[in-house]
Amino acid sequence: MKNILVTGGAGFIGANFVPYFIKNNPEYHVVNLDLLTYAGNLDNVKEVENHARYTFVQGDICDSEFIKELFNKYQFHDVIHFAAESHVDNSISGPEAFIKTNVLGTFNLLETARKLWMSAPNQYNAGFENTRFHHVSTDEVYGTLGETGLFEETTPYAPNSPYSASKAGSDMIVRSYFHTYGMNVVTSNCSNNYGPKQHDEKLIPTIIRKAIAGQPIPIYGDGKNVRDWLYVLDHCTGIELAFKKGRSGETYNIGGRNERNNLQIVYTICEILNYKQPKKEGKYQDLITFVKDRPGHDLRYAIDATKIENELGWKAGENFETGILKTVEWYLQKFQL
Repeated sequence: MKNILVTGGAGFIGANFVPYFIKNNPEYHVVNLDLLTYAGNLDNVKEVENHARYTFVQGDICDSEFIKELFNKYQFHDVIHFAAESHVDNSISGPEAFIKTNVLGTFNLLETARKLWMSAPNQYNAGFENTRFHHVSTDEVYGTLGETGLFEETTPYAPNSPYSASKAGSDMIVRSYFHTYGMNVVTSNCSNNYGPKQHDEKLIPTIIRKAIAGQPIPIYGDGKNVRDWLYVLDHCTGIELAFKKGRSGETYNIGGRNERNNLQIVYTICEILNYKQPKKEGKYQDLITFVKDRPGHDLRYAIDATKIENELGWKAGENFETGILKTVEWYLQKFQL
């Protein structure tokens, strides 16, 4: 039985990944490390809390001594690193936590893993020859696109918020451990995820929550900002593939090929709600309210997922229409308990 460290496994994407990975990989015992800040919630992983191959540990990736003790105790064979401060609005009002967690925290994990796994550059210790460190990142490191074009793995980094800058920094540190030490690392950069277990403050849960409460639905600026939307379980399959089969030192972009602007998102959700749970008077669209735009709000993100599709055979199982319907149904149950 191999021990794998999954950081941030009580957050949105991590909490979808952990049960999926446990089910598909009986040779692994998963240690889920999460600080349980506002974004982490143990209810998100309730379905595996008593599983024989699952252990939860609360702790901070910025605490190097704690991380060292954890690696010594479990002798981790692999790491999949989700843990990050990721709420862009919060990075604008309080950027320091993002730099600490995303940059220093990633460094602590890499350095501790290197010292356990390796005796010198390109020399692995016995039993750790096939270890791997998988770093989960974001398309926001590439900056913004115009009306055309796609982010590719070779697109130059041009982050525009403290959040995306901190993620870009962590990506570069991971890259350096491959080129300097020969560590077996892989990075994946994903487009906007949606689906079950996302924090209530994010766009899609906010639209659903506000709508069914009869409150104004806030949309930044003119609502024309475009994102490529990826159903979270499709992202999980991509991460697993890149972790298992990706080439060492490589980056894989995982995107849904589902570009929608925020207005399209809100109107689609309102139409589903009009059908699923009609208002007594009027339509849910009547609640849409435009609010002052976020500073440095990137216009458009879109990922070219050709590399992971061609090299590793990944394919998204959901299109936006099927994924958003599942998502709305999940949140309707959650918000109406």
